[in-house]
Amino acid sequence: MPFVLYVCPNFTSNAVRFIDTLSSLNDVRLGLVAQESVMLLPPEIQMRLAAFRQVPDVFDTDMLTSAADVLQRENGPIHRLLAAVEGLQVPLAQTRARLGVEGMDSETAQNFRDKQRMKDLFRKAGLPCARSQEVHTLKEAIRFSEAVGFPLVVKPPAGAGSLSTFQVGSPDELATALAQIPESSALLEEFVTGAEHSFDTYSLDGKPVFHSISHYYPNPLEAMRESWIQWQVLLPREVLAPVYDDIREAAFKALDCLGMRTGISHMEWFRRPDGSLAISEVAARPPGAQFTTLMSRAFNFDAIGAWARLMIFNEFTPQQQKYAVGAAYLRGQGKGRVQAVHGLETVQREVGHLITDFKIPAIGQEAAGNYEGEGFIILRHPETEVVRQALSRVVDVVRVRLG
Repeated sequence: MPFVLYVCPNFTSNAVRFIDTLSSLNDVRLGLVAQESVMLLPPEIQMRLAAFRQVPDVFDTDMLTSAADVLQRENGPIHRLLAAVEGLQVPLAQTRARLGVEGMDSETAQNFRDKQRMKDLFRKAGLPCARSQEVHTLKEAIRFSEAVGFPLVVKPPAGAGSLSTFQVGSPDELATALAQIPESSALLEEFVTGAEHSFDTYSLDGKPVFHSISHYYPNPLEAMRESWIQWQVLLPREVLAPVYDDIREAAFKALDCLGMRTGISHMEWFRRPDGSLAISEVAARPPGAQFTTLMSRAFNFDAIGAWARLMIFNEFTPQQQKYAVGAAYLRGQGKGRVQAVHGLETVQREVGHLITDFKIPAIGQEAAGNYEGEGFIILRHPETEVVRQALSRVVDVVRVRLG
């Protein structure tokens, strides 16, 4: 029975979902490396773990390698070394190389993690993407802004999920944004105008075996700027429609040039007003923000379980889409804690029959401070337009009051 090691920094609700799924596989012995005590996990999950090691920093390759080596000596050879957090993909690849574990290598992991390196590869492959440059000084940034023009997007070279990402419209705003980037360099990108989407792919031995497409309403950067916006994501029923043929071709070519062999990837891309494409970036890990739930509901399968078996056993069962699905993210304005949630009765009465999953913000819960908000409602129906209208109704009606 293979010994598989999963790594995560903290036991977030999403991390617990992955640990629960992996530890439930009857044909796997699961070891865990984390920064928190195993006692924080539910008792039933603790009982299913074959091994555990707590370290101060799972992102430190030396610490991670040391922990994995100890567990390997105690439990036998590591069959796979896995994580769902984007920032762990490079340390994992380096640890695999040191211990001789099969999986994505360091060069490929860097292709996905270093966004400027990624865009250089895209341009060499003739793939459409925004103009960009990694800068180390304000002077370099100003020169790029003069060449490309405002607005610009400023973000860390190895950022994820729109964290520390800013849209700037002037030299003063550019200087302020650069000061908020924790790294010594920043990635500047042309601001792409258009509708933003995702493209999520399962690949096996270098071939895409499953993909899913989602629409964002509005773009995450706009949702970050405007605290009143409750973000929506729609996964349409028509994923295989010809309208997506161009992004399908571009996405698969992008994964090939980055070196994806076996794994799941999350791509963000734009459809410009003139109909052309621009690939933003690709992550070599499962998507967050309930996207695995959306895929599970649309295709009637366990997306996390399918990822686990793909990564561990190199197997994937083809899936047929049955529904359109969408998520409305419940978000309070301002700061503080949740005082009340209004409109739930109306939502239950009008679209309750479409709801498959939900997380209602809890009274006293601290504000999340991002576009995912404090909760979500997921809806499903065979017709895309029904889901689209229901999502709009949810965000029109539900109000999360902070204070």
